[in-house]
Amino acid sequence: MTHVQRLARPLAIAAGLVALWQAVVWATEAPFYILPGPGRVLATWIERSDLILRHAGTTVTEILLGLLLGAAVGLAVATTLHAVRSVRPWLLPVLVVSQAIPVFALAPLLVLWLGYGMASKIVMAGLIIFFPVTTAFYDGLRRVEPLWLDAARTLGCRGPRLFRRVRLPAALPALASGLRVATAVAPIGAVVGEWVGSSAGLGYLMLHANGRMQTDLMFAALLTLAVLSVALYSAVDAGLRRAMPWQAGEADDSP
Repeated sequence: MTHVQRLARPLAIAAGLVALWQAVVWATEAPFYILPGPGRVLATWIERSDLILRHAGTTVTEILLGLLLGAAVGLAVATTLHAVRSVRPWLLPVLVVSQAIPVFALAPLLVLWLGYGMASKIVMAGLIIFFPVTTAFYDGLRRVEPLWLDAARTLGCRGPRLFRRVRLPAALPALASGLRVATAVAPIGAVVGEWVGSSAGLGYLMLHANGRMQTDLMFAALLTLAVLSVALYSAVDAGLRRAMPWQAGEADDSP
């Protein structure tokens, strides 16, 4: 697939969605304060771009820091689970319980404990990201091909060296899958945290625009968040493909 084809597909999808949006506006004849058309939203975005981009910068910072925090903790926990067998009976139930509690229910507590600044949103995003990274990496470490391990041990590769030379490279595809999922859900934590309590961010802007019936501004902020989320996912996906070119080659063969 050429670069032009790769670019044409998302542009065609975006154009189709915008056309469908406009068709719904015409078919329902909804007033602009209920469902603004794409032209009105674009005009609002251009007019209020300084405001939207300022809040977008806050949200992007929260997402990126939350992604780093969640990925780092997830890598550490997965490595500990694999390396220290004695902690598995204690730590695995904690992981399950941590997901049994809806993360959104913790948002008010995080705002109460960490304040209305970025810290509560970063931790919220990190909590959502942490589980897919942990489970994917731990599963990858456990499912290394036994023949590879036997061959490495025959050559005298054991302990940390075996982990570094065999298990870690073999687990990278699973880790990449976990990171892709984490990147896709990272904006959820940041925005939910902003809805619960904040003074900046796209979630904060959408909440206040909705309260003032500025639906066009709310849609402009929502579309900005969607574009940023897709761009972040694409950047992470491209970085993972470069880091693991053998996987990129397999993916390119898919329809």
